[in-house]
Amino acid sequence: MATEKEPSAPSPVLALIVDSNATSRSILVGQLREYGVTRIVQCSRVQDARSRLEHTVFDYVLCDQSFGDANYSGQTLLDDLRRAQLLPFSTVFFMVTAEASYAAVAEAAESALDGYLLKPFTPSALFERLGLARLRKIHLKPIFDAIEAEDYEQAARLCVERFESRQPYWLYAARIGSELLLRLGRHDEARALFEAVIAARALPWAKLGVARAQIESGQAARAITTLQELIGEDASFADAYDVLGRAQVELGNFSQAIETYRTASGLTPDSVVRLQKLGMMSYYMGDRETATKVLSRATMLGIDSKLFDYQSLVLLTFSYYADNDRKGIERCMADFARILERHHHSARVQRFAEVARTLQLIQQRQFSHAVESVRAMAREITASSFDFEAACNLGSLLAVLAVTSIELSEGESWVRALGMRYANTRGLTELMANACSLHAPYGDLVRDCLQQINKSAEVAMAKSLGGDPTGAVHNLLEQAERTLNSKLLDMSQQVLLRHSARIPSPEPLQEAIDTLRQRMGSAPTRAILGQDSERRPGGVVLRARGAVDGAATRISPSPQDSSPLPPADPGDDPDPAEASRLRPL
Repeated sequence: MATEKEPSAPSPVLALIVDSNATSRSILVGQLREYGVTRIVQCSRVQDARSRLEHTVFDYVLCDQSFGDANYSGQTLLDDLRRAQLLPFSTVFFMVTAEASYAAVAEAAESALDGYLLKPFTPSALFERLGLARLRKIHLKPIFDAIEAEDYEQAARLCVERFESRQPYWLYAARIGSELLLRLGRHDEARALFEAVIAARALPWAKLGVARAQIESGQAARAITTLQELIGEDASFADAYDVLGRAQVELGNFSQAIETYRTASGLTPDSVVRLQKLGMMSYYMGDRETATKVLSRATMLGIDSKLFDYQSLVLLTFSYYADNDRKGIERCMADFARILERHHHSARVQRFAEVARTLQLIQQRQFSHAVESVRAMAREITASSFDFEAACNLGSLLAVLAVTSIELSEGESWVRALGMRYANTRGLTELMANACSLHAPYGDLVRDCLQQINKSAEVAMAKSLGGDPTGAVHNLLEQAERTLNSKLLDMSQQVLLRHSARIPSPEPLQEAIDTLRQRMGSAPTRAILGQDSERRPGGVVLRARGAVDGAATRISPSPQDSSPLPPADPGDDPDPAEASRLRPL
């Protein structure tokens, strides 16, 4: 009688054990070898495990929860990895925990883990849990294959079909599908799927997804209401605070945002990502003491990690300068020297290092060299590679020079140029104005730029409403070319598309828009803190096994934040007996 052929396992099967106790590691190694794992890597420290996971894709990760160090834990590792999108679908991540910490791990499990193992556990219990996790991978393989083939429309369709027909792992499929729809820009469909999940089984990640969809569709105020309700149900849901802070920053409500980030960081005190958000927001709000404390801690914990945003080191240098901390600045310069060795081709890192070097020159009273450096930066203001982040840093440097009583006649005109280019929304404007707050007139000048941009937009729209859409497009294009302001350019595109039938020659206007967009480069449409702040809390990792150099799979139009899939739901799993046949022997 023919027997059913068991699914073949990846060859070789690669596992990572993260545990500070050598005896525990040895026991797990023996159990995994019995299970059929062919290659096993061991780490005794969270930092070492993070480095391994940044460069290698593992089939299984078994990580201890407690490391006897307040600064490091298994939850810290998981929390940071999911936000950096370093855990692909193919990796099974289990937290190993003692009974005393079970509740804390169980709370995090829904949005982060494939499962948890409660000590002590038997080999058979381990094998069953790993088998169930692998079974899920097999059931969802068509979806994962479509994602790896970058056929995101097909992947989303398969997810919706599995959810609607309640096939095995339908909740997992719904989570993946809603994320795909959200990142494909189909916000209404994503929100509808999130709401369908809530109706079927109220899960916090689905409610959080509704809020994310609201933000993506420009409804930040409604998202805040959704998030406040979610936090009211579970005040310890850290991801909800991440999204709430993002919405508050977007609306320019910085005082509320800083308290939100403070709460999120308090819930996960050793999360590098959340420390950076709190530190950046503290800096822009003028709380230099908190900024210095938090950013220095983030630097200590994560400077060698891909989770670290080097803008944090720039702001830390500014904070040390404000405290006249010469040794602190020297430490930042030494850090940048090491970073440049690894990223010597990165224009962004070079720009950051130059900002820090200029601050050191000012602190050393080498004013002529500092001014020369600032002039060189100012010559890049109209370059396509000159982004909002660079604009804020240059504005901060100009404010430092102004209060140092250094004569710089072009300072005001440069700040005006920065403001006219990037004052698109209240949130963006306030971030840049706060970056210049050391010299109050510069901050006021940036805010005035937003009023001028809005007035230009109103004049052009009045032309369109008055029956002259061609004149409106020409007017907006002229102002956009003069200022390099993406808001005005986007409006010209909207008017052209809406009234193309009434415009005699739309093609040349479209060519002009496309040409100018290339000159502008990428410009944010929403206020952001660094480059990690747009990652997606509560989302799912969309990185495929074949990703190169640890890069996450990107789905246009939105890149960003993520967490791994939720653990198996009791109503979502097939029979555990089926998993027992799937040992990779």
